[in-house]
Amino acid sequence: MTEEEFDAFYASAFPRLTGQLYAFTGDHGEAQDVVQEAFVRAWDRRRDFLVDEAPEAWIRTVAMRLAVSRWRRARRWLELVRRTPPPQHTPGPDPERAVLVDALRKLPDAQRMALVLHHLCDLSVEQVASETGAPVGTVKARLSRGRAALARELAAGEGEREDHRVR
Repeated sequence: MTEEEFDAFYASAFPRLTGQLYAFTGDHGEAQDVVQEAFVRAWDRRRDFLVDEAPEAWIRTVAMRLAVSRWRRARRWLELVRRTPPPQHTPGPDPERAVLVDALRKLPDAQRMALVLHHLCDLSVEQVASETGAPVGTVKARLSRGRAALARELAAGEGEREDHRVR
């Protein structure tokens, strides 16, 4: 089957197959997804398809198998979720961590990236330079400026928190 023949086949068969799979799945979006996936798989084999050998049946079979496979996966996931009890209590973020994250967000991206990679990911200055594509000297400058800016942000935030406690 040539590309043009496949395109014509797709245009004529997709709505019909989607309707058939919609009846099978009960979900129009799911039906479109599995039919589309079946056509993607058929595209790779389009040269092997012969127009007189019912390629639509092949697409339908693949789409139905995909739908069943998705349904089984969803069912297994649902069974797993039902067996796993929800956590009794999920603690919120540590206030100190929230303050640090807020202060980091106020830094320029390059400084924040250098600080996070170096101090939180435990990368060496050379590794940070390699990962960011910046020279080692630039990374050192970003770390130095970032630490200073972070200290100012944290000090300013501490002052604001003190003001709120006094009031």
